[in-house]
Amino acid sequence: MHGTSAIASIAVLSVGGCVVTLDSHSFNGDELCEAVQNNAVTQLTIVGDAFAKPILAALEKAQAAGTPYDISSLKVILSSGVMWSQQTKDQILEWCGATLADTLGSSEGVGFANSVAKRNQPAQTARFTLGEHARVIDDDGQDVVPGSGQRGLLAVGGPIPIGYFRDPVKTAATFRKLNGQIWSVPGDFATVESDGTIQLLGRGSACINTAGEKVYPEEVEEALKLHPAVLDANVLGLPDEKWGQSVNAVVSLREVAAGSALPTPQELIEFTKSRLAGYKCPKRVLVVDQVHRGPNGKPDYKWASAELLS
Repeated sequence: MHGTSAIASIAVLSVGGCVVTLDSHSFNGDELCEAVQNNAVTQLTIVGDAFAKPILAALEKAQAAGTPYDISSLKVILSSGVMWSQQTKDQILEWCGATLADTLGSSEGVGFANSVAKRNQPAQTARFTLGEHARVIDDDGQDVVPGSGQRGLLAVGGPIPIGYFRDPVKTAATFRKLNGQIWSVPGDFATVESDGTIQLLGRGSACINTAGEKVYPEEVEEALKLHPAVLDANVLGLPDEKWGQSVNAVVSLREVAAGSALPTPQELIEFTKSRLAGYKCPKRVLVVDQVHRGPNGKPDYKWASAELLS
């Protein structure tokens, strides 16, 4: 996210624009909405659902209190870093007519893929259009055939770094030479659909291997967040004697109306079973007050693991 914010800020400043930042050390939806309203912000940079959901909660709470925020000045909302679901995008578009740009990149290279959503033009969760210099490759460095269902690794060429400073081993693993050209391959897996678009699966380093099956945490997190009571979710694998690794989730729940019951962990597990293959569903769900994320909005797996093991 540090790269995304820097690139967005430099672009705005280079044309004489003004960059508005927030004072708090952690993200606050109300603070952001106030900043947009008070400064007539036209472009907003966020970190997927990790920021979009608190923004929606602030908008809904302010409207219910009779003091709604005005965010109609927004023309573009740019996101990068974590998953931004179709459901959340659709809800954001109920509050403003901005163009929603979901970009896929990393510190090792930009321009992997992008997705654009507008009113009456929805964008499916984790579905992207490949960038000009991007491709999806198999273990042999060959392009994955569209519509084959084969998993491959995202790679990007063009204007990219050439390696990590004083780390030749990591450089060799990430910056691969294919047919005489250097490609950045940070480790994100995807499939290529028959129309050439890609379905992002997730980062291989976070992949859960349960009973020989690969489970990408992002897919399980999105299934959990489809439940109307779930505000945020973090999914990870933990050692398991039977399965090798088991799928586990830490979730936080949104406020519900008086008299309404919050879902139990077992109800949330059952909810995922209607949307995922059985082996992908969490074996355990732990409900917490707040799911911890890093300052860049990305999952804090170390914290989640400690919570589940405590």
